[in-house]
Amino acid sequence: MKPAKHPDQSQKNNDTLQGWIPEVADPTELVEALDKAFDYRGDVTITRKSGAVVEGYIFDRRRGKGLGDSTVRMMPRDTDGKVMIPFADIARVEFSGKDAAHGKSWENWIKRYVQKKMAGEKASIESESLED
Repeated sequence: MKPAKHPDQSQKNNDTLQGWIPEVADPTELVEALDKAFDYRGDVTITRKSGAVVEGYIFDRRRGKGLGDSTVRMMPRDTDGKVMIPFADIARVEFSGKDAAHGKSWENWIKRYVQKKMAGEKASIESESLED
């Protein structure tokens, strides 16, 4: 499955899915995209075939025998509830939110910490903001 072109593709770091809009023209592509969306640690925007749009975090996926009985469950960004969407109702998937896990490995943290210390900057163990 090839990623769809993103307007900022030349400026993006290729090891994150943020901003990616995969092709979901056939069932195999859709299932692969939803598998990646389930593992993604950021918000995903799903456009249903009806045109309704849901943005939020995918916390569960259940596979049935086909697209009609396979579902994703999301916590929408703008409500407190949860939404269940059958795979068969999905027209588009977009990795819209910041990937909270991107660049957060222990090795990267140590490297940034040492760089800051060596530059005489304040280096702390506080987490970085997810808002960018």
